[in-house]
Amino acid sequence: MATLTTPTAELAARSEVVELIPALRAFARTFCQRPEEADDLVQETLTKALANLDKFEPGTRLKSWLFTIMRNTFCTRFKKSSRETVGLPEAVTAKLTTEASQEWSVQAEEVRRALNRLPEHHREMLVLIVMLGERYEDAAEICGCAVGTVKSRLSRARQQLRRELGEMGTDSPVG
Repeated sequence: MATLTTPTAELAARSEVVELIPALRAFARTFCQRPEEADDLVQETLTKALANLDKFEPGTRLKSWLFTIMRNTFCTRFKKSSRETVGLPEAVTAKLTTEASQEWSVQAEEVRRALNRLPEHHREMLVLIVMLGERYEDAAEICGCAVGTVKSRLSRARQQLRRELGEMGTDSPVG
């Protein structure tokens, strides 16, 4: 396994990590509904990635490596959080915000809620491929599944999102 051995290579990789922060934030929002939770996930991902940058294999996609770290970090957090309850209940925190009144904001919120109703593996595919522009092969590597699985999950996610948004009848075939 080749590693980043020169200071120049490590500096270049660190710079690329910084450039990928917006994509990491977008991907984190698929896992976390609250922005502060997504930011915490991004921060934890960056901390782990920078601490283990010497294990990154040059010639592979840094973005995929970072997304894999984030996904694994989220799964670990989720397992831990299912065993403990901390802070205010979700119903209480929802009342602390004021909704925007603009039509575009209302529509964006409707799409966000519909997206959050999708199963996690479907939502993950929509964000990776449609929103972040990842290739099927990279999404498969990030999620640890076959390319065919990525394609079928994406197809089902698109169909279910259309149904959630009322853009197709409920009698449409489910993929």
